Amino acid sequence: MNNSSDRNATLFARAAQVIPGGVNSPVRAFRAVGGTPRFISRAQGAYMWDANGQRYTDYIGSWGPMILGHGHPAVVEAVQKALLEGFSFGAPTEREVELAEAILKLMPSMDMVRLVSSGTEAGMSTIRLARGATGRSKLIKFEGCYHGHADALLVKAGSGLATFGNPTSAGVPPEVVQHTLVLEYNNIAQLEAAFAEQGHEIACLMMEPICGNMNFVRASVPFMKRCRELCTQYGALLVLDEVMTGFRVALGGAQSVYAREIPGFEPDMTVMGKVIGGGMPLAAFGAKRAVMEHLAPLGTVYQAGTLSGNPVATACGLATLAEITKPGFYEELGRKTRALISGLSQAAKAEGVAFCGDSEGGMMGFYLLDALPGTYSQVMKTDGAKFNQLFHGLLDRGVYIAPALYEAGFVSAAHTDADIAETVAAAAEVFKALSKQ
Repeated sequence: MNNSSDRNATLFARAAQVIPGGVNSPVRAFRAVGGTPRFISRAQGAYMWDANGQRYTDYIGSWGPMILGHGHPAVVEAVQKALLEGFSFGAPTEREVELAEAILKLMPSMDMVRLVSSGTEAGMSTIRLARGATGRSKLIKFEGCYHGHADALLVKAGSGLATFGNPTSAGVPPEVVQHTLVLEYNNIAQLEAAFAEQGHEIACLMMEPICGNMNFVRASVPFMKRCRELCTQYGALLVLDEVMTGFRVALGGAQSVYAREIPGFEPDMTVMGKVIGGGMPLAAFGAKRAVMEHLAPLGTVYQAGTLSGNPVATACGLATLAEITKPGFYEELGRKTRALISGLSQAAKAEGVAFCGDSEGGMMGFYLLDALPGTYSQVMKTDGAKFNQLFHGLLDRGVYIAPALYEAGFVSAAHTDADIAETVAAAAEVFKALSKQ
């Protein structure tokens, strides 16, 4: 197809004139993999169709929220009903209370929750609340973990533990990130040294329990256990960013996965998004009552939002939660995700291509590596050129995975065993081509 008949190319050219880079979120631009981004016109179930009418089996799922697949009838019905009642009121609604109650019932580490509109908003508000509740300024984050684009979080590691991070984005003054300490994920020795040096000044430690933004990387159980112990010892708050993992990897989130391995484990604060909104702009953060009561209007930590608890978004979220709490949902979702990773691994092995993968619930990741990575630097050892070939090879065969090697993927309840088999068959063809290079 030439550019004159390719509506994706035409739309991208138009978009580039009026939207920076032609996209409203950078990874959509295909800069990492090359080529023209696909402009999606519609989606249903496990599939999306682009502006040319090409169908793709979707393993992005709007970066996580579409756990039921696109256009689930019960969710569509709930949203349509809510739309007829009103788009937004700027006043409390009963559904806000119902959604908060539903979240807290499934996530017992929290007593109270505040609804917001995006994961970035939830993450930045959580940090402010942690600082307000502890009276401290410093925070720990880990290289490769993404918690939104708030200034204090766009930072890379300094030259040593005594040196705080450096901004990774223009427009972020160095003094804004001077209180942010960036450590290596899964590095217990470095973690212990940081707390030994500055533990009594740290307000919170924020981490993804299973990373989704350096591909799928788990916190080791010993590492998670030590994070919990050190936060408790030094009076810092342990914050789990479950924007991706919340209700994605298990009904109780990733924290429930770790609680099976660490008796009594729970975080002090939790950041949530994606699945709780079912695809609508909705996120949340929560903690025990003593922490949450520092928030305005009860306390002195200010946070507000015109569209927080939006009545249409809460309807979408409630309908989604109702479906995923049905018996056997996660067992079946996990089975299909494991089948995909197993099939891809076998197909790569048959062609002698270095490959490994991992999954939990409906979240997964794979690498063109011989062994699963545990840190950002290990993830980045993946052969980028070969990944780009894999991405485009799959895309040409109607399979849509993340257009970057450092992003996790997602399977939905709408994916069938036939979809999984077809995806593995498509990948096998690409692996065969890669093996000949």
